[in-house]
Amino acid sequence: MPEIREGQTVALLQELHILTRDGKMNQDSRRKLKQVYHLYQFIEPLLKEVLESKDNVTLVDHGAGKSYLGFIIYDLFFKALQNSHIYGIETREELVARSQELAQKFNFPGMSFLPLSVAESTESRLLPEQIDVVTALHACNTATDDAIQFALKKKARHIVLVPCCQAEVASVLKKNKGQSLGKSALTEIWRHPIHTREFGSQITNVLRCLQLEAHGYSVTVTELVGWEHSMKNELIIATYKNLPRKRPAERLKEVLETVGLQEMSARFYAEEEVA
Repeated sequence: MPEIREGQTVALLQELHILTRDGKMNQDSRRKLKQVYHLYQFIEPLLKEVLESKDNVTLVDHGAGKSYLGFIIYDLFFKALQNSHIYGIETREELVARSQELAQKFNFPGMSFLPLSVAESTESRLLPEQIDVVTALHACNTATDDAIQFALKKKARHIVLVPCCQAEVASVLKKNKGQSLGKSALTEIWRHPIHTREFGSQITNVLRCLQLEAHGYSVTVTELVGWEHSMKNELIIATYKNLPRKRPAERLKEVLETVGLQEMSARFYAEEEVA
């Protein structure tokens, strides 16, 4: 069983149904806690880095679900801070209402939950103009891309993504397969349906990384936890460094053209293409 971190409120873990009333956990909750704690190890240094240059920090968690991540980050880090805030974005209103109740119960005034899609949140006036850290843990399919758009618009210093169910690119590859096959031996990579799905998922994350680099971010990609815990396991962390954009922008365009995804250039755009 993962060890409960120092400073963690046991009653909160019980309300989140990670711990039972007698302080125990089942296999599913053990997996969730291990994954969230592991992700927190990556996020905590980013929060501390923000606080080195200012006295508060804002974090938006997209596709928050039951807000395991948001509540645990707040409990371990934010509750000791002044004027700092976590916003949970979730489309299911019943989960938003439940999270709001929990935040009130545990006196977490710096937590807000909004019943919005990721795309809607990008335009919402309920969120600040600038956000320090953006997270999206298993935001399905294009919701991860919407989270990237949100982070770019909000000039986020750090972006933490665990992508999930990348079906959109695979569907475009499938649609254009007849036109692509025969043009290059590389098309053999996605000729068979199972390879189309797997390659679509892989190339989606490659394009996301190139897009972030084309906006001046430094990007690292690693494994979140062991494969026995989750098959959706790729962790992308981007930190704004104002790096040169030209080379990754060129590479982004080249990849889109090479694999026949030019029609998706509006989604995976480089900075100079922003109106």
